[in-house]
Amino acid sequence: MKLPHHDIIVIGTSAGGMAVLCELMDQLPADLPASIFIVQHLARNSNSDVLVERLNKTSKLTCHVAEHELTIEQGHVYFVPQDHHLLLQKGRMLVTKGPRENLFRPAIDPLFRSAAAAYGPRVIGIVLTGMLQDGTVGMEMIKRAGGITMVQKPEEAEYPDMPQSVLNEIEVDYVVTIAEMGELLQELVFVPASATAEIPEDIAYEASIAERLMLDTGNGEIEDTELMGPRSNFSCPSCGGALWEVNKGNVVHYRCHVGHSFTPDAYLNANVESIEETLWIALRMLEERRTMLSAMAEQDRRKGHNHWSEAQEERANELKLHIARIRQLLMANANAKHRYDLDGGEREVG
Repeated sequence: MKLPHHDIIVIGTSAGGMAVLCELMDQLPADLPASIFIVQHLARNSNSDVLVERLNKTSKLTCHVAEHELTIEQGHVYFVPQDHHLLLQKGRMLVTKGPRENLFRPAIDPLFRSAAAAYGPRVIGIVLTGMLQDGTVGMEMIKRAGGITMVQKPEEAEYPDMPQSVLNEIEVDYVVTIAEMGELLQELVFVPASATAEIPEDIAYEASIAERLMLDTGNGEIEDTELMGPRSNFSCPSCGGALWEVNKGNVVHYRCHVGHSFTPDAYLNANVESIEETLWIALRMLEERRTMLSAMAEQDRRKGHNHWSEAQEERANELKLHIARIRQLLMANANAKHRYDLDGGEREVG
């Protein structure tokens, strides 16, 4: 019996990704007996068609923007559309508008998880340059399902966070430079994959939940969600619902009933966003209260009620101190986010 080979290649990247993707695609032959799927973190106003045009200028393979229920073909590269997730099923791909994972849509983990569930040991998973942790959970799932794992050398990556995060959590099969990656892939696609490897039940189950949620074919019951792990003490920063701790592998992550998913770091980042939104609301309300107190003090002054006027002014001045402190916190956070965007933080547009 002829064994299957490694014909499904999934790639995740973020900040700094387009340059290395072009370099990698340039190394691969037109007759590569595999299909390649790419998730690049994109801003909502990005244009995937422009990025695919850029890939086609350097690649001998045929590059497309992925389309919902499109049949998978070897020798083709499928690039995620902006503001959508890309999932794999046997023989076809799904393009969905599902919940954000690790604060991103598109996110890398949904692609990697679905590839592991659908193709198991036939998958080669690759994480390239990027910030934060997206892709780490999905890469462990590929590893547990019998696939091959590979990362760009962090010291070479323009933004080493993502490949380093994978290395911190799992034993990766290959850590290579982009210059070495193309030749290695051409060898690995011909290596036979196990025909008997079983997909871990929790990976298949979580992938099926994601498909149902993203395709709106039924959300499943909360009792079913508990099969992935215990209910945590945390609430979802995106929707406020309960979070379950998914702990079947070595890399813990959290998932709510709606479908939002977070690594611990992504959860903390999401909490910061929620706190910032709350602080802006508090700032607005305090500003309005201070304005009202000042107006009341002026009215009392006109009526000759100086004692009341002074009391209102004193309360308004106390609020000014609290307002200044909150504004200082918000401005410090805004400056930090601005530096992140200047460094290329998930804003790749071509």
